[in-house]
This record gives sequence, structure tokens and C-alpha cells, in this order.
Amino acid sequence: MAAGKTQRYEAFVSDVLRRDLRRVQEQRDAVWEQQAQVLQLRNAIGRLTPPSAPLRTQVDLGCNFYVNAEVPDPQRLFVALGYGFYAELTLAEALRHLDRRSRMLDKLSQSLTRDGAQIRAHIRLVLEGLRELQGFQDSPDDL
Repeated sequence: MAAGKTQRYEAFVSDVLRRDLRRVQEQRDAVWEQQAQVLQLRNAIGRLTPPSAPLRTQVDLGCNFYVNAEVPDPQRLFVALGYGFYAELTLAEALRHLDRRSRMLDKLSQSLTRDGAQIRAHIRLVLEGLRELQGFQDSPDDL
């Protein structure tokens, strides 16, 4: 009877809890990538802030085929809002939008980190219960 319970708990840890932990960590990594993109965009806008001359750049048309481009007045830019929507914003408005987005991503990252810690605690709790059920005395340190 104890062997059946042990197998069910081990299956729960490996099939449910570890899968959930992996999913939460992947989501958190995706949020960190978005935060890096926001920081990169903020730095790029910071270099544009004192617009003294037209902006010269290269634009990728696809398949690594670049063409030279010149923006005569880099005072306004299009910012992707999500779901295929873009907004034309001034540089100051874009910086405010990026600050709000960065704060939102920070909160989401903290929430996912807490969720991951909670799932790890559940894994440890189930492993401790298994240890007691099997009669082991030493504490497992692997997660």
C-alpha cells in the first residue's frame, strides 16, 4: 500500500510540479527578454533625444538585405503596443510608455519568481513526505 502512494507522489512531483516549475521559469525568461528589449529601446531613444541632424540608418528589408535610409525629423516614432497595434509617439511620450512597460514587466517578473519559489517549496514538501513515508533519515538536497 505504501509503495503505491510513493509511486503516486513521485509521479505527481515529476509530472505536475516539475512541469509547472519549468513552465514558470520559461515564462520568467521570456519576461526578462522583454525587459532587455525595453532597455535597449530606451537606450536607443536616449541617443536620439537631442535631435540635431537627420538620422541616417540602415533598414533590413528581409533576408539580411539592408538599404540606407534617412529620417529627416526623428522627433516622432512608432512604438509597438502589442497585438499588432502601433502608436506614433514623441520621444518623451515613448520614454514614458517604456517606463510604464518596464514597471509592469518588473511586477510580472517578481510574481513569476514568487510562483517558482512556491512550486519549489511544494516539491520539497512532497519529497520530505516521501522521505518520511519510506523511512529515510537523511534529508534530500536535490531538487
